[in-house]
Amino acid sequence: MTRDLKNVIEKGKTVLGIEFGSTRIKAVLIGEDNTPIASGSHDWENSYVNNTWTYSIEDIWKGLQDSYKKLAEDVKQEYGVTLQTVGAIGFSAMMHGYMAFDKEGDLLVPFRTWRNNFTEQASSELTELFNYQIPQRWSIAHLYQAILNQEEHVADISFQTTLAGYIHWKLTGNKVLGVGEASGLFPIDLNTKKYNQTMIDQFNELIAPKNLPWKFEEIVPEVLLAGENAGILTEEGVKLLDPTGELKAGIPLCPPEGDAGTGMVATNSVAKRTGNVSAGTSAFAMVVLEKDLSKVHPEIDLVTTPTGNLVAMAHSNNCSSDLNAWVGIFEEFSKAMGIEVDTNKLYETLFTQALKGDPDGGGLLSYGYLSGEHITHFEEGRPLFVRSSDSNFNLANFMRVQLFTAFGAMKVGMDILLEEEKVNLDEILGHGGIFKTEGVGQNFLAAAFNVPVSIMETAGEGGAWGIALLASYMVNKDANETLDEFLNEKVFANQAVSTVSPDPTDVEGFDKFMERYTNGLAIERAAVDNLK
Repeated sequence: MTRDLKNVIEKGKTVLGIEFGSTRIKAVLIGEDNTPIASGSHDWENSYVNNTWTYSIEDIWKGLQDSYKKLAEDVKQEYGVTLQTVGAIGFSAMMHGYMAFDKEGDLLVPFRTWRNNFTEQASSELTELFNYQIPQRWSIAHLYQAILNQEEHVADISFQTTLAGYIHWKLTGNKVLGVGEASGLFPIDLNTKKYNQTMIDQFNELIAPKNLPWKFEEIVPEVLLAGENAGILTEEGVKLLDPTGELKAGIPLCPPEGDAGTGMVATNSVAKRTGNVSAGTSAFAMVVLEKDLSKVHPEIDLVTTPTGNLVAMAHSNNCSSDLNAWVGIFEEFSKAMGIEVDTNKLYETLFTQALKGDPDGGGLLSYGYLSGEHITHFEEGRPLFVRSSDSNFNLANFMRVQLFTAFGAMKVGMDILLEEEKVNLDEILGHGGIFKTEGVGQNFLAAAFNVPVSIMETAGEGGAWGIALLASYMVNKDANETLDEFLNEKVFANQAVSTVSPDPTDVEGFDKFMERYTNGLAIERAAVDNLK
């Protein structure tokens, strides 16, 4: 097998996918059967500078080069081959945010990530203007808020894009986005699969009194669909990706996508009536719709699949960050006691303990709001754990509530889709680190949404694999083969899937927890106000 894969690698029949997640940049190389054969990763973390969540340009390129270097080293060690070419490359990143550049290509202000919740005025005004939900983290909301704030840099904008679009631009010279990623920059017309022209005209008219030297359509990337060619790796791009120069220029790239789109692909959730939940630093549930929603919901975002089909997204800014911090405390305690515990074993032990807790978590309450949370209308967050004098405070209930609250804000949005909009959903596919411990996160998510939840054996591969599959689709699809068909027949046909149905006792327990969660939001708001 190693000899066969060595031949595949040497002939450039592999495909490379790299995704910039919130805490990790991961590179994945897949073979002819679309399964991963090598990987590399780089841990990184956002910084809170001048009241803004950001990553520096230096950290972006350092992280990209390190993750690719580690992948190339993995290939060399495992197969004895120096990686020089691949069949295609795809780049993905956390969606939304704001990266604005001048005509020289220099960044005008530090990268403003999706995590920033300071665009409420812009979000509200644009939602009313378009009669279409414009979340605070969307790129158009950041742009309009900068205009409202009369920020000097706005007049100098020559190009605005997302993190995935920025990486792709620098490596190919092409200013493009995949339609899924573009749908988090500005609303998409489902008929043309391009930016909504009517809304573009409305926006240009809205900002006309500002006398800016550009119109919206002049500063944003072109929109492409999955399967379309988005350019080739240039000589300049090679230097940014692989400073050793071993990798050769001329490799085709697929359209850059966001983590929502790659999550759909990695869980085979691009067809209608399918949905998936990606749970990491943030959590988002996505459901591919059969029809438009009946009205605008501030808690629900509308984006698209990488092929341009409408998707409803319940996105929460906070999921596992506070949970991870608590696990870190237990790890510190273990070390203080002179006990060295494997981190994976620690997570597994604590998560499994949660299964022993009371159905509703024993009356405990927690908000893992490390940052603001738009679904529950918080501009800032304060992680908070609360208990009453008569609550059942033990380790099992503590961990159970930490896992419950990781899904709490997202649950608020999903209730709107499932109960108010009566959206049809056959099952949810889960992926992300919170599902690694068998039978814990999966069971609790099934209880939260009251629908079956499936986990594939590749669930841990995540978005880097998802964007690699999109790159593979571009170069390996048959004539007229849709992305749905490609995934079903060439990727997931023999996948092992674990499915759990919601347990009525757990459903009732989660509902009781959510009563406390919604009723206790005033406590969280007081914490934010008192600690400003």
